[in-house]
Amino acid sequence: MQTKGFSKVAMGVFGALTLVGIACWIFQLIGGLGVTGMSNTTSWGLYICMFMLFVGLSAGGLIVASSAHVFGIEKFKPIAKPAVIMSTVCICVAGMLILVDLGGIQRIWRLVTGPNFMSPLLWDVCIITIYLVINILDLVWMQKGENDKVRKLSYVALPVAILVHSVTAWIFGLQIARAWYTAIMAPIFVASALDSGLALLLLGLLLIDKVGIAELGDELLASLAKLLATFIAVDAFFIGCELLTMAYPGAGEAAALSHMLSGATAPFFWFEIIGGLLVPFVILAIANNRTKRGMVVLASALVVLGVACKRIWLLFTSFITPNVAGAPGIAGGSAAAREGGDIWAIIGTYAPTLPEILIVVGVISLGVLAFMVLCNKLVAGEEVEQQVSLPSEEVAQAA
Repeated sequence: MQTKGFSKVAMGVFGALTLVGIACWIFQLIGGLGVTGMSNTTSWGLYICMFMLFVGLSAGGLIVASSAHVFGIEKFKPIAKPAVIMSTVCICVAGMLILVDLGGIQRIWRLVTGPNFMSPLLWDVCIITIYLVINILDLVWMQKGENDKVRKLSYVALPVAILVHSVTAWIFGLQIARAWYTAIMAPIFVASALDSGLALLLLGLLLIDKVGIAELGDELLASLAKLLATFIAVDAFFIGCELLTMAYPGAGEAAALSHMLSGATAPFFWFEIIGGLLVPFVILAIANNRTKRGMVVLASALVVLGVACKRIWLLFTSFITPNVAGAPGIAGGSAAAREGGDIWAIIGTYAPTLPEILIVVGVISLGVLAFMVLCNKLVAGEEVEQQVSLPSEEVAQAA
């Protein structure tokens, strides 16, 4: 009899990648953040970029799971547990990316002893902690079959899931010194969380269907794909609103817009617009494609990659032109700048180093490994119990 679930070989590969990431993180702790590509001109790098992505991926999953109970969408209830598992894993990955971004992780306790309540960063820590607790409670109560508690918790989980990505957006949108200063940053982040989170959930559901853990019917697949197309359209609308505001004469965003359209971050911007929004929308707008698993996989993967590109151009575009005037520039602060003899920088540059990349790969691999283990234990176990109990029910009916 073929064993259902993720294989030990696959889990072993991701486990090995996790160990490589841990080794690189230890190397970073020893050498400091100087081993990364970050500097005084670009103080946030790959870690924060991926943090933004995974907060959105997590929020999208929980929004779908909570909506099943809040709005009484019965056909979404069977996928609530995989959605919560994915949401929990993604928010843990996001939290770990924040921890590896800290140069002095040993002083994290100062967050508790000396909090700055005016800082959006503290708001984010608080809401993410609450969000994680909600996910864990949701998963525990689902496993115990306490459906009434799950239903009541969903009324709290849905607004918190929206708030968690809104607060992440405010970290950027409330900084008037950068080109992130925009009133609709939170709606943009929530919209991208909805399409990327649902896209990742679709990929996860198709994967657990492929390995035999749980079956995803064509009708449910088509419904989720149709919903994804709607979310893509909403995301595209908000991006269009933002671009109009930036491009309008006198808006003061000419430099940032130039970098996005034809500069350093242009490849990521145009991939998101074409590959992450236009192409997947066209694919899913055709009804027949919504039941073709290959087409849904392609569209979902493009959406996730497109939102990842959005995080890249959104974050790094604002670091290219430092907000200084009448000075030689900003002291670079990187090891490369010191070795080159020119410590001043008037243009922000950044490229992740190998340790950075391997640390991010390690963190994501740990998340994938956790998803595999939890699905094997919780989702597959539930299916086995149902299959075992079925013969006894048939015997009872026959008697």
